Amino acid sequence: MSGVVQFCRSRNHDRRCTRPLDHPGLHRHRAIMWTDAAADPPRCSGSGAPGEPAALLADGYPGGRALCPVCLRFVELDGASRLVEHDSSDEAETRTETERRRAWINAHGW
Repeated sequence: MSGVVQFCRSRNHDRRCTRPLDHPGLHRHRAIMWTDAAADPPRCSGSGAPGEPAALLADGYPGGRALCPVCLRFVELDGASRLVEHDSSDEAETRTETERRRAWINAHGW
C-alpha cells in the first residue's frame, strides 16, 4: 500500500499538524498555526486513560493493545487496564504498523 502519507508529528492542544513530514515553516491544523516552541510535549495526553483491548482482525492484530482515543495509536494496557505512558507519535513506527492500523480502522471504526 504505497498511498500512506506521513504527516508531521507536531501537536498543539491535541490538534495534529496536517502538513507533510519534515515540512518547512509553521505547523498548521485548519486555520490554527503554531511554532515548535508552542507544540505539545511528545507524551500523549491519553496516557493513563482507561482502556480495553481492541477487537482483533482475522490475523490477530492489534494483539491485545487498546486504541488511544487521543493519538489513534494502539498501545499496551497496564495491570489496571489503563493505557501505558506513550508518545503521540513514534518515529520508529513501521509502514506495516501504519497500514495495519488503517485496515483496523476501516474494519472497526474508532
